[in-house]
Amino acid sequence: MDAEIISVGTEIVLGQIVNTNAPFLARQLGTLGITADRQLAIPDRQELMVASIRTAWQRSPLVFVCGGLGPTADDVTLAAVAQALGVKLTVDSDHWRWIQGTFAQRHQPMMPENIQQAKCLTGGEPLANSVGLALGSWYEHDGHRLVVLPGPPREFVPMVTGEVMPRLAKIVGQRVQITSRTLNFFGRSESQLMDEIADVTADLSGVMITSYVQPDAIQVRMTVRNQPRAAANHLLDTAQARIVKEEAPYFFGVGDDCRLAAVVVDQLRDRGWRLTAAESLTGGMFQSTICSVPGASNVFDGGFVTYAARAKEELLGIDHQVIAEHGVVSAQTAAQMAERSRQRLGVQVGLGFTGVAGPDSLEGQPAGTVWVGLAISGQPTTTRLLHLGAYRGRQAVRQWSVQAGLQMLYRALQK
Repeated sequence: MDAEIISVGTEIVLGQIVNTNAPFLARQLGTLGITADRQLAIPDRQELMVASIRTAWQRSPLVFVCGGLGPTADDVTLAAVAQALGVKLTVDSDHWRWIQGTFAQRHQPMMPENIQQAKCLTGGEPLANSVGLALGSWYEHDGHRLVVLPGPPREFVPMVTGEVMPRLAKIVGQRVQITSRTLNFFGRSESQLMDEIADVTADLSGVMITSYVQPDAIQVRMTVRNQPRAAANHLLDTAQARIVKEEAPYFFGVGDDCRLAAVVVDQLRDRGWRLTAAESLTGGMFQSTICSVPGASNVFDGGFVTYAARAKEELLGIDHQVIAEHGVVSAQTAAQMAERSRQRLGVQVGLGFTGVAGPDSLEGQPAGTVWVGLAISGQPTTTRLLHLGAYRGRQAVRQWSVQAGLQMLYRALQK
């Protein structure tokens, strides 16, 4: 089956934002054997949208129109789709009541235009939005299907995975049997990881292996087509065993939604351990990442953000002589940050993060230099030096530092 993706947004056309939705959708469709050979970005001009949608509808069995479902004057996507297809729009009364209740709960005034977010194509099906206000739409006629999706990625991705893909899988599954599995890695370059995976799976015909770089992981998807389920799973089990054996230090879990922070929280909870952290360059990002995991309160009580040397000494009790002799960006300081934070909160695990996020150097250390300390009750404190690519920017250095700390703890919990 062929598909077309139409991305709506003047800011996309002008290059003011990067369109991540179309590549994500194309990858998802590819797992079902659906190719999106035509992908178009158009501005928020209704007449151009109508013409583009009509053309796509006439030549393709599956069309996606993404973006422009908000309540503002330039959000005309749904009206353009309705005009192009010659259908009307219907207000989903249940969703409209939910929107009204949401505004009332937040004590925010609601504009009359917000009703636009409760509309869908007459004769179609509304697509639930689990994290936003605007409904999506699924419309079928004469063997053609058109799907309207919101633009914000935090709304777009859940709607694709939760609403669209299950519908398409039922349709495509009648012709193509597809079995897939996702492996998650951190701490390895994508090119090196995929080269090594290719070497250990070279003789496994029938398994397609692709990679996708996420902010906090590299996801490797293994796909088998047109095989009975048992045979496909046997192939995937064989491939997974070889890959994990080769890449064991970097592997942390299976599944599209697998996150290293969640894996670490689960393992700490299973052991009955609690953790804390003292953060300098990461400024609380590690603790925020832990708290983003449901059930984090089972393993986390609190921690420290000690950005300046004085804060490290006063809040954590870091020895002044340690900082004077070795500097704040050092193994010794990272170790004491981990140890003292663990001792002060009386928990089993403490992590310390200190380094240079950039763009300037510090104490003669270039941006991207990071030390992570790990203190576990009854075990020697360990430290790890990171040389992160400062060219990626300050925020990326901080994010990678957090993930490196999680990986360091994850490896320790495997012993």
